[in-house]
Parts: sequence; structure tokens; C-alpha cells
Amino acid sequence: MDAGGTGADGGERRAAVIYNPTKKGVEALRRDVASAIEEAGWAEPVWIETEADDPGKGMAEIAVAKGVDLVIAAGGDGTVRAVAEGLRGTGVEMAAVPLGTGNLLARTLGIPVNDVKGALQTALHGVPRAIDVIMLEVTRPGGEAETFASLVMAGIGIDADMIAKTSDDLKKRVGWLAYVEGAVRALPESEPFRVYYRLDDDHAHRARVSSVLIANLGDLPGNVELIPDAEVDDGRLDVAVLQPKGFLGWLQVWRRVTWENRVLRRTAVGRTVIKMRDDTEGSERSSVIAYLRGRSFSLDLGDDAKELEVDGDEFGKVVKIAAKTDASSVVIRVDREHLG
Repeated sequence: MDAGGTGADGGERRAAVIYNPTKKGVEALRRDVASAIEEAGWAEPVWIETEADDPGKGMAEIAVAKGVDLVIAAGGDGTVRAVAEGLRGTGVEMAAVPLGTGNLLARTLGIPVNDVKGALQTALHGVPRAIDVIMLEVTRPGGEAETFASLVMAGIGIDADMIAKTSDDLKKRVGWLAYVEGAVRALPESEPFRVYYRLDDDHAHRARVSSVLIANLGDLPGNVELIPDAEVDDGRLDVAVLQPKGFLGWLQVWRRVTWENRVLRRTAVGRTVIKMRDDTEGSERSSVIAYLRGRSFSLDLGDDAKELEVDGDEFGKVVKIAAKTDASSVVIRVDREHLG
């Protein structure tokens, strides 16, 4: 769909803006949207507020029913995730105006962060890019089942504990750096736990882990490349199984995600060095972080329920997770140079 021209009904093009009314800067957002919309020659936008028990999915469904041409999710990864879940499979394009802490999807797609006006230019004048969605079906300790989407990553273990222990006030003051403080608080209490997991139709594996992450992308803030080959539109989900043993094991994890994945893998010489280490250290090295890729992944915790995080938000305790990729099911606006 072009940036110019008419809408689907032959009239002026119209966008819906889905936003959290409790966030700071709503009035400034309204002014910036009004200015960008007028400049682009679009009709007056539809404004839809999120609710305490619905961060955006139902609002996206309302926007689709209104026949808008574009749905703008103004918020963090949680808002973008919920809006995308409501738009999944509809073909209605969405855009992100990052207002959150991590904004990992926006960073991956090159959408301006900490720049509302720039993000709105991408929303109104960008090009469509189809991306994958990871659908998660979880089982709660009482046996109840729930299904929801992930655009970034979902995980149990140290990452979920870190998010649970991160102060909301600190996030408002220092942004994503607050998660470092959360990690420092979570690590001393982190204990490995048993899981059974299966990738696609492979046989089940048993492991003692500190964290399992199911991801749609691999980069984190702070120059961390957690999963080096993950792509948002490759039709696959990527899994990282972290199994460090003690403090030395966590140092090895840190070396992998900040030095090897981010720096060494980018050159032929660096990849040779990594291969030499793999050959020398063998299974001990690969067990620190095991990388898996497929279309589906299941995880069973038995009776040992663990906290789950999805796209940076707490989602309560679970005992089972079944994940699968819904390829190219959401269309999001990006700048042309980030078509992939």
C-alpha cells in the first residue's frame, strides 16, 4: 500500500492510533500525530485507548471493524505485541511509535526510537514488511490453557525473574538499563531447573537449565546479540537454551552474546576462531548455550511452575508451553532500507 492515494473505500486514507492513556506525553503525541496526518493528507485519525485488562488486541479488532487503512501502536513492545495479535492475518497494516523501555522490535526494524516525529514519518510514508508472529499456548498450574502472541521473545528462568524484579520507577528514569539492576537482583536467587523440550517432530530432550528463550529476533540493548541468526521474517522460531554452571558458566554466556555473536561472527577470521573453540571445547562449550531453530517448540516443566515473560512483560506462572510460527502474518511499516 503506498503512502499517498486514497483509502480502501476510495476516500481519504484514515489511521487508528491505539495508545495507553496513562502514559506520559499523550498530549504531545496527539499534537505530533495531528501535524503528521495533516501533512500527509490523511483524514482525521481514530483514537482508541487501551484498557487495564487489554493492552491492545481488542482495540486492534475495533480498528479493523472501522475499516481503517493503518493501525498505529503507540507504546512499548507490550502494546505493539497486543496490537499485532489483533491484526494477525487481517492484512491491515500496522505501524509502531515506540514509547516503551526496550522497543526491541522497533530497533530491529530500524523504526526511530525516542523520536516520535520520525516514527510517524515511517508510519505514514514507509513501506510494508510482512513479519512472523510466534503463537504461544501455555498451560497454567491449575490446568487452564491460554493462547497469545509474541513478536520479540518469550522465556522462563533468569530472564523472566529479571523482568519481575525490575523496578518500574527505575525503568522510567533510566530506560532499558533498569533491566541490568533487575538481573543483578535475580542472579543470586537463580537455581537451575529440569525441563523436557521438543523441537518440531524431533524426540524429547531432558535438560537442567537456567533459562529457555523462544525468540523471533536476536538482538538486545547494550550490544548483546543473544541469538545471532534469528530473523523476524524467516518463517522460523529460534530457541536459546541456557545451561551455565556457576559463575564461570555465566561469564562464558556473556562472552558468547557480547563478543563472539556480536563481533567475531561478522568476519571470516572470527568465524574460524569460533569453530576452533567449538572443536576444542566440544560439548561443554555448546551446552552453555544451545541454539535451536524450527517451526514449533514445546516445553514441559512437570509440576515445577515457572514465571513466564512475553515481550518484556510478566505473564504469570506456567507448566507447559507450545510455540509455533505464524509466518508473515503481520504487516508493519518500515523505511525502505529495512525491507530485509
